[in-house]
Amino acid sequence: MSALPLPGRVVLRIGPVSGAVPVRAIVVGAVALAAALTLAVLSLGRGEFPIPPSAVLDVLGGEGTRAQRHILLQLRLPRVLCALLVGAALAMSGALTQTFARNPLASPDVLGVTGGAAAGAVAAIVLGGVSGGMVGVPVAALIGATISATLIYLLAYKRGMNGFRLVLVGLGVGEVLGGLTSWLLVRADLVDVSRATIWLTGSLAGREWNNVRPLALALVVLAPLAVAAATALRVLQFGDDTARALGLRLQTAQLAVVAVAVALAAVAVSAAGPVEFVAFLVPQVALRLCGGSRPPVIVSAILGALLVVGADLAARLVIAPRELPVGLLTAMIGAPYLLWLLLGRTRRTTA
Repeated sequence: MSALPLPGRVVLRIGPVSGAVPVRAIVVGAVALAAALTLAVLSLGRGEFPIPPSAVLDVLGGEGTRAQRHILLQLRLPRVLCALLVGAALAMSGALTQTFARNPLASPDVLGVTGGAAAGAVAAIVLGGVSGGMVGVPVAALIGATISATLIYLLAYKRGMNGFRLVLVGLGVGEVLGGLTSWLLVRADLVDVSRATIWLTGSLAGREWNNVRPLALALVVLAPLAVAAATALRVLQFGDDTARALGLRLQTAQLAVVAVAVALAAVAVSAAGPVEFVAFLVPQVALRLCGGSRPPVIVSAILGALLVVGADLAARLVIAPRELPVGLLTAMIGAPYLLWLLLGRTRRTTA
């Protein structure tokens, strides 16, 4: 293995295979990963029974008292892991959709994918009843996201996929799904409305290992596919004609990218509800921190995990001993950025 000098990058060569690794992205990713792990340890120690960080590390290393192990490993660790995985999944999904559409507004939130998941979950809660509805909520969210994404893709496809048309169709479908969700809430009883509203705000409260395992398994499969899809997007970003000239099967590649992005968003929403603006905000932050022409998928995943675990910790501290839904905190962070982005584009258009 040898390393070759290249401005801003390190080129690693192993036999006939070589690849350029951006130094800036490595530094940002390493710092973000350290910050995410630090916040995760701090979050594990917060609660009605406070545990110092040193004791948290002891328990994670196989030591600690029996009470500490039960509290951390059975009650708190699933929630923290869920926060990390949900943030990573949403951020990767946003990085893929924004690069695919060549539009910073093209995130699963804006495109209506999370709206489909929300409609499916609310339908399961309202139509399935209090006892049986919550059992099928994750599956219903997955089905809703898949149906909405398929509908958006079919409506937006016209001799190829245009990013601007994709955003417009997604906004329209999202509004329809939002109306459907509101109608379901109006006809539901108060108990179902309360449970559905908590889920719709995006919450990590009460997460268990049953929520973590399918999410982790899905990411084991989807994360490598997301990296592979990002490689295909390097060609797609130069335009459809160039991609065809380079031998890329355009429709197959586009469908694969959309499928991976939708799957990532769907599994995240099914685990924690629609945690807003993570998929929209994080890839743009990663792009500005790392530079380049497109959001980096891996760094976006790390920053997404950092944002959600940090927001979940803050949500538990702001009005302690009560807690806010994590989706409310991420919306408070992401909404001003959306307004700033829209205003900036408006000024550039009218200048």
